[in-house]
Amino acid sequence: MQAPSHQIAHFNIARLRAMPGDPLVAEFIDNVPKVNSIAERSPGFVWRLNDQSAQVSRDVRFQAVMDDPLLAISLSVWETVEALEFFVKKTVHGAFLRRRESWFEPWTGPNYVIWPVACGHVPTLQEGKERLAALARHGASEQAFDFAYTAGKQEGAA
Repeated sequence: MQAPSHQIAHFNIARLRAMPGDPLVAEFIDNVPKVNSIAERSPGFVWRLNDQSAQVSRDVRFQAVMDDPLLAISLSVWETVEALEFFVKKTVHGAFLRRRESWFEPWTGPNYVIWPVACGHVPTLQEGKERLAALARHGASEQAFDFAYTAGKQEGAA
């Protein structure tokens, strides 16, 4: 059996409703290490951005963007879309995802994007931002998509 030639990257961005330290967002912030640990142990997980210089502080362990402590981001690589989707929807992450409106402001346009990457490639935040912008501008394609796009492709193949 031939090894796959590509994996998928996932970039996610969201704006907190309140500054870290505010009780409104404490449950989200307090659980970031737990959810990240589950991701790292999940089948199909390959890599995630763990840039400690981008952490909001020693005690607030999510990555922020452009020194904005309200912008939480994640960037990861998975073996397949199915592995990512299982983690996102079927682990404890799914419970947090269903409560996202409690902690995050509404986002105009897509707030996450998935795209193929060559095996061994480590995507950058800039790549994630560019793919998210492409998804917002042009809609889903093979180069920038969401879970709905992959579900539609699977239905079309049936």
